[in-house]
Amino acid sequence: MDLCTLIERNAAYAPDKAAIRFEGQTLSYSGFNRRIERVSRALKSQLGIERGDRIAILSLNRPDYLVLLYACARLGVILVPLNWRLAAAEQLFILSDSGAKVLVLEQSFNAVLPVLRRPLPDISLVGLDFAPLGGSRLDDLLDGDCGDGRNPRADLSCPLLIVYTSGTTGRPKGAVLRQEALLWNGVMSQHMHDLTSTDHALTVLPLFHVGGLNIQTTPSLHHGATVTIQSRFTPEATLDAFEHDRPTLAALVPAMMRALIDHPRWASTDLSALKAICTGSTMVPQRLVERFVARGVPVLQVYGSTETSPIAVYTKLGADLVPEGSSGLPGLCCEAAIIDDAGSKLPPGTPGEIAVRGPNVFCGYWNDQQATREAFSNGWYRTSDIGRRDADGYFWVHDRKKNLIISGGENIYPAEVERVLMGHPDVAECAVVGRPDPRWEEVPIAYVIRRPRTRIEAEPLLAHVQSQLARFKAPREIIFTQELPKTALGKVQHFKLKELDTESSPQGDSN
Repeated sequence: MDLCTLIERNAAYAPDKAAIRFEGQTLSYSGFNRRIERVSRALKSQLGIERGDRIAILSLNRPDYLVLLYACARLGVILVPLNWRLAAAEQLFILSDSGAKVLVLEQSFNAVLPVLRRPLPDISLVGLDFAPLGGSRLDDLLDGDCGDGRNPRADLSCPLLIVYTSGTTGRPKGAVLRQEALLWNGVMSQHMHDLTSTDHALTVLPLFHVGGLNIQTTPSLHHGATVTIQSRFTPEATLDAFEHDRPTLAALVPAMMRALIDHPRWASTDLSALKAICTGSTMVPQRLVERFVARGVPVLQVYGSTETSPIAVYTKLGADLVPEGSSGLPGLCCEAAIIDDAGSKLPPGTPGEIAVRGPNVFCGYWNDQQATREAFSNGWYRTSDIGRRDADGYFWVHDRKKNLIISGGENIYPAEVERVLMGHPDVAECAVVGRPDPRWEEVPIAYVIRRPRTRIEAEPLLAHVQSQLARFKAPREIIFTQELPKTALGKVQHFKLKELDTESSPQGDSN
């Protein structure tokens, strides 16, 4: 059995059921299964793809992204999703590091090809919607497909994804996820969302990230539900989908939630079909949650990372009232703990590093044994996130371990300061980082984006923070800006802000 078997079974049980909807077109489960079969045969017979080979994809969200994922599962091949927001040099590194044999891409990303040709002369090129120079269009390859489209020993133990994570220093690392990790992740998604075949998930997060791929999309397909895909997020298209496609579930990062709430159509859009949305990726301001709840839409929170597929800790639809600010309980099929630097478990209420163990956890970093060893402690994956749990087992996520600011011997969690800043009605977004200081070692500074048509200044904003937090936690400087560096899922890249501050700020002037 491989992960594609789930699609085959759903096609057998409900061949005419809608599997994927995209730009007005519907692909049934039987049609989805047939295309997976044809693509897997073409990859094997036309391109000579063997078990363990890597196939990279550079594309916006579209049905063939998922077709390729399950064709890889059928063949025992590994898919390498490329973040289309990366620079060509970064994509070249990932293609080289993974040893990709094939690059599948959309025509809109054709400009990257001249950069790749000289360093990667042997890579096969396949266009999803065009015939790249020196390559083939995917549909043309299907004309000559033959054989059974399977490789020996392709099963759930085979690696299926190498997802590259953006590191705070150096090159990105490729987290390797086995097919079975996606299977167990899907079981936890089903538990979290009360997911059934009658559900309809709207996918707007990018499929190159495990959040877009695995929080709702692949679990929905595993359980015979319907998935509507949007090529990329826009608030207008998402509000249209809520009203006309009537999805029951959607996964949104806080930046997307904010864009929807700020849209003129927010109050008038019919959200009655939604039984829940889920969110995570970064700190979720309570006011965003309250705005959705006020429209009758429950908000679930999920915590995890690329290395956990990503579901690890979550709040469950219909469960008992969750303590405010908590990310929930450990998932149905995994364990989570708070540990110290030595790897020992810490008692309730004590902050420490969040660790996760279970079948959803990655099996290592591609071609990086040292990073793999450093990531695990006695079988537990060390997330590098600081959090705590209470006596009932609920988890709170404080911040990234590397974001921790130590000022005069006191620990300052930027997320805590950011939460208070976000509580001011004139603050749209913010980020807090540490600045080197000769007296205190580090002091916090804040980058703040004002809400439109507001004029808040630093002094009243500092007074707002000091009214709720200890004085040593208040930013020594507030820098107003128009944007913050972020990942594709809206996580602020604090390390880039620290680099920017180091380059632009004179040191040693704190008092």
